[in-house]
Amino acid sequence: MPLRTPDGETLALHEWPLAPGRAARAAVVLVHGIGEHAGRYRHVAARLNDWGFAVRAADHHGHGASTGPRGGLPGVMRLVDDLALVVDDTRRLHTGLPLVLLGHSLGGLVAASFVARAVRPVDALVLSSPGLDPGLSLFQKGLIALLSRVAPTLRVGNGLDDRYLSHDPAVVRAYREDPLCHDRIGARLARFLADEGAVVQAAAPYWQVPTLLVYAGDDRLVKPEGSRRFADAAPATVLSATCFPALYHEIFNELDAQPVFDTLARWLDARFPPA
Repeated sequence: MPLRTPDGETLALHEWPLAPGRAARAAVVLVHGIGEHAGRYRHVAARLNDWGFAVRAADHHGHGASTGPRGGLPGVMRLVDDLALVVDDTRRLHTGLPLVLLGHSLGGLVAASFVARAVRPVDALVLSSPGLDPGLSLFQKGLIALLSRVAPTLRVGNGLDDRYLSHDPAVVRAYREDPLCHDRIGARLARFLADEGAVVQAAAPYWQVPTLLVYAGDDRLVKPEGSRRFADAAPATVLSATCFPALYHEIFNELDAQPVFDTLARWLDARFPPA
């Protein structure tokens, strides 16, 4: 069943539960990137299931099978507000289990914003190539701020060059052929991308939630410097950061993603030990 939002829209939910009778170590909420949908993470969910984690996700407003104009938002902070609904629903479904957020790209920014603003308590956070620095100039940021006020429903191409998603041509081809992927971005979503990274960076020195940051060193879609600045500023007692220098943006979809999964598995094992 989809999750209904207070304004009557719906969020398409994806469920990857454990086999009946198998106790979960924690619940993981996946938060996907721009122009895509949570179904692209079924292979990540399968790994997490194998390791003993129950997994859920929702397609963002205006993405995938959720309602709303493609790439449009009714408010700048809508994705964070929607994540609160998903987290609350997951807490109800998995009462008593620790909850982990795992966000990629735009989803990493949404999850990091969620933690920085203390919207809801979470037990751990994983950031995959988070959009902490989209590489915008001051002029571009000013233009986005203006458009979000005077033309908030305007939607244009997001400028994402899908050649640099992954070195695996099959991943790029599947993305291009996926009818649930799109290239639209609205003024409000652009405003969130332009501004929210600074909020997260300002909160980094005071970070308290155990966090794993894994990011691509050869990222052409977001600037890896944003992840490096966050890693330098956050306390080493709560943040573990690993850069994969040769990888493109979608580090879980690369030709050799095994080191990324190994890093994730070790970090989860240290915090949520297997029974």
